[in-house]
Amino acid sequence: MSGNWVVQNLENALETWNSKLSEIWGLITQSPEQFKGGSIWKVIVNIHGALQAIGLALLVLFFVIGVMKTCGSFAEVKKPEHALKLFIRFAIAKIVVTYGLDLMLSIFKIVQGTISTIMTAAGLGGATQTTLPQQIINAVESCGFFESIPLWAVTLIGGLFITVLSFIMIMTVYGRFFKLYLYTAIAPIPLSTFAGEPVQNVGKSFLKSYCSVCLEGAIIVLACIIFSLFASSPPVVDVNAAAVTQVWKYIGELVFNMLVLVGTIKLADRVVREMMGL
Repeated sequence: MSGNWVVQNLENALETWNSKLSEIWGLITQSPEQFKGGSIWKVIVNIHGALQAIGLALLVLFFVIGVMKTCGSFAEVKKPEHALKLFIRFAIAKIVVTYGLDLMLSIFKIVQGTISTIMTAAGLGGATQTTLPQQIINAVESCGFFESIPLWAVTLIGGLFITVLSFIMIMTVYGRFFKLYLYTAIAPIPLSTFAGEPVQNVGKSFLKSYCSVCLEGAIIVLACIIFSLFASSPPVVDVNAAAVTQVWKYIGELVFNMLVLVGTIKLADRVVREMMGL
């Protein structure tokens, strides 16, 4: 690492960014069972199991309400075709509540397979590291004390922006895991609504929303791949310009690309929801 303070500040900011981007690349391939060693997942599974009893009780309630609202009379319930339809609905709803955790894990694994396919097709084994061009390092190190004063201000602002964007980006990815845990824990209650025709839309919306959270991973991977391609072709540096101009233009273009990446990750949930019509 260079002994120049300005260069060190920029390199430290880029190191923070690269570490968070690499962390995202690793997190996005993890399942909820693996995240943080699986300790959180164990608690969520226990909560899910405890709520299954409530879900099964609500299943009976929603089924009775559905029968009362959809059947004009008791004689209608006694018809073989109608009775069979009600029995099938109740049986499917009970299976969904009982094996809801397995169903949600299957959906997650399908989406993870899609993410793996995207990463393989992109040909990237990991996130591309963003490094400070040697031309800028040489230009900064050749500056005298007074010439370095505006560079301090530029690098302080640029380094602060890069560091803040790094933490916003990683927090968004962590937020996806929180949503996965929340959906998994509470699943038996909304899934029980499949037992009643009038309220079955609640269960459908729940599964769609869960799918959208899973698919956020695909949008995040695509955004990281696009940024990595940008990072592999860094901004062109005008070696004839003043050092402060070189640094200002480089940081400006770099921060803009980072803002696009962070914005895409932040909007991943909205993008997927629009795609799924939610």
